[in-house]
Amino acid sequence: MPDIALYQPDIPQNTGTLLRLAACMDIQIHLIEPAGFPLSDHALKRAGMDYIERARLQRHMSWDAFRDWREAEGRRLLLLSTKAAQPYTDFAYASDDILMMGRESSGVPEDVHAAADHRLLIPMKNGMRSLNMAISASMVLGEALRQTNGFS
Repeated sequence: MPDIALYQPDIPQNTGTLLRLAACMDIQIHLIEPAGFPLSDHALKRAGMDYIERARLQRHMSWDAFRDWREAEGRRLLLLSTKAAQPYTDFAYASDDILMMGRESSGVPEDVHAAADHRLLIPMKNGMRSLNMAISASMVLGEALRQTNGFS
């Protein structure tokens, strides 16, 4: 199953929404700290509702810790980015891919962008800046699960 990695998320509601998605789809969320909010924040729990206890969450204390873990696991990192050129629908996913989302406010730094094995784009109408991070992750996860027969 593909996993989702959140790079230093800013908005607890988005993280809670993705934890709920993770519980429902039986995937793992990797949270790369520091987050822009306390992980016990009320809004995070409200957005994730009672699903948070059923979600698989792995915390990584820094980008370096996550990078080291990923490299040891030999897993491919796919960054969703408005700076990418390849549409997410024209990509061949593997069942052990990690779909990474950047911070809602600023994306990821250049070194993190460069460390991704692939960078994927959600094509949008001209003049539109971006989609909500949780919606973007859900769209791409759906395509990855479809391609890898990950729906149970």
